[in-house]
Amino acid sequence: MTASSTRRTTAAHSRPAAVGAIAVAGALLLTGCGDQTQNNGSDGGTAATSSAPLADMLPQTIRDEGVIKVGSDIAYAPVEFKDSSGRTVGIDPDLAAAMGKQLGVEFRFQNGTFDTLLTGLRSKRYHIAMSAMTDSPERQKGIDPNTGKKVGEGVDFVDYFTAGVSIYTRKGDDQGIRTWSDLCGKKVVLQRGTVSEDLAKAEAEKCPKDKKLSIEAFDNDQQAQTRLRAGGADAGSSDFPVAAYAVKTSGGGNDFQLVGEQVEAAPYGIAVAKDQTRLRDALKAALDAIIDNGEYDKILRKWGVVDGAVKEATINGGA
Repeated sequence: MTASSTRRTTAAHSRPAAVGAIAVAGALLLTGCGDQTQNNGSDGGTAATSSAPLADMLPQTIRDEGVIKVGSDIAYAPVEFKDSSGRTVGIDPDLAAAMGKQLGVEFRFQNGTFDTLLTGLRSKRYHIAMSAMTDSPERQKGIDPNTGKKVGEGVDFVDYFTAGVSIYTRKGDDQGIRTWSDLCGKKVVLQRGTVSEDLAKAEAEKCPKDKKLSIEAFDNDQQAQTRLRAGGADAGSSDFPVAAYAVKTSGGGNDFQLVGEQVEAAPYGIAVAKDQTRLRDALKAALDAIIDNGEYDKILRKWGVVDGAVKEATINGGA
């Protein structure tokens, strides 16, 4: 998820219809984001350090603790969300669990509002942030994309997935919406601090004065969906995997529909503090290991998002 650059973030380069066809959404049905609760379920990925091939790459303090604390907005199905039993599940927790086996630690997810995750990282509440966060130059540099001013130290990203942004409407009520320019004169709901909000603000500046685009932003995507479902808006926007999952699952597939094509395809990255290069490099090695051994592909297939797969982990690949 990217604070105006927390995608779940700031704009990356456009590439229409990249991350996968709507067929991907169908596969999402194979399964099934704040407070500061933490997840202690089996998805943590605990592993004995002695049997973990990459354990010695981690900082000693993390090895001693046996835990990597993960800041995440756990309300972004299917990337990360709570299942019916309250357990944290999704693409990110599954990938983290597989990485944990390589590193000999548990990835412990802690729930937080998306636009506060990087602040939590800077204050050392978390070791990393993993939450469908788009890797962008602004985040890397700690720049507020709306003002162009530096607001923090910036972070490094370990990129692990690619996703675009989609628009969705109530089913059977698309009102002729196909592109972002079609939103002029209408109201869109979305999650605060995401690339969807960035795109909506940019489009609003281009709309004619007599066709103003109204934007209502929420703390999480589920709240935005509820507003649209109740008729309080004309359209919603979120990352494609999330929008597709909502379309296929909300109301048994009867609430929403995708309109138009994806835009702004960009990498999701695990955010790490700039001074934690050893941790960053260990995460990259663990991701490369699960890509090589097939676990990565297996997890993406489970969630129906293989079209967003990368061939190798990269550092700061967002541009």
